[in-house]
Amino acid sequence: MIRVHVFVEGQTEETFVREVLSPHFLLRHIYLNPILVRTSATGKGGVVTYAKIKPQLDRKCREDSNSFITTMFDFYRLPQDFPGKNSLPPTSDPLQKAAYIEQQMAQDIGFPQFLPNIIVYEFEGLLYSNPQAFLAWFDQGVVDQLHAEREVFPSPEHINDGATTAPSKRILKWCPGYEKPLHGSLIAIDIGLDTIRQQCQHFDEWLTRLEAIR
Repeated sequence: MIRVHVFVEGQTEETFVREVLSPHFLLRHIYLNPILVRTSATGKGGVVTYAKIKPQLDRKCREDSNSFITTMFDFYRLPQDFPGKNSLPPTSDPLQKAAYIEQQMAQDIGFPQFLPNIIVYEFEGLLYSNPQAFLAWFDQGVVDQLHAEREVFPSPEHINDGATTAPSKRILKWCPGYEKPLHGSLIAIDIGLDTIRQQCQHFDEWLTRLEAIR
C-alpha cells in the first residue's frame, strides 16, 4: 500500500480527504492520510505563514521517506512568504499561477516525494461544480443564484479571489447559514468526485498525479 500524507488547512478539508478522496484512492492501493497543519505548539488549522508550514513538510518528508507528501492549501489569501508568491508570472490565468507556486514549493522543499498542490482559488470553489447539490440544505432561490454566478466564469476554479467575491464570500452572501465544517464536505459528497474533476482542471491534474504514483 502506497502512503500519501495530505497536509490540509482545516477540518473541512480533512473530512473531504477522508470521506471523498480516500475511498477513490484505496481502490488503487493508495492510502491517503490527512494531516491538519499546526499553527502553534497547541493550535491546528489554517495556513498562517509558510515559515510555520515548511518545517512540518520537511519533517514528514524526512521521517517517512518511503511515503509521498502533498498539500491542499487555498490560493485565496495564501501568505506572502510562500515560495513564488511575490514573483507570480504576468498572467490572468489562475491555474498557471497555482502551478507556478507549486513548482516553487517543490524546489524549496527539495524532496522528490513532495508533490505540492494549491486549490484554485479555495475549497468552496469546488462546490460550484454543481450548485444543485446545495438544494439539500438551502432553497431553490439560493441554488439559482449560485448557478447564475457559476455561468459567468469558464470554470469553478476561475471564480476570483477578491475579498468580497471569492467563492466562500459569494456562498455566504446567498447562504448566510452556510457553515463550512458542517456543509462543505457533505455538499462535496453529494456533488461527487467525478463531477468535480470534470469541472475543475487543476484539481483533476493533482489527483491524476497522485494516481500515477508507483
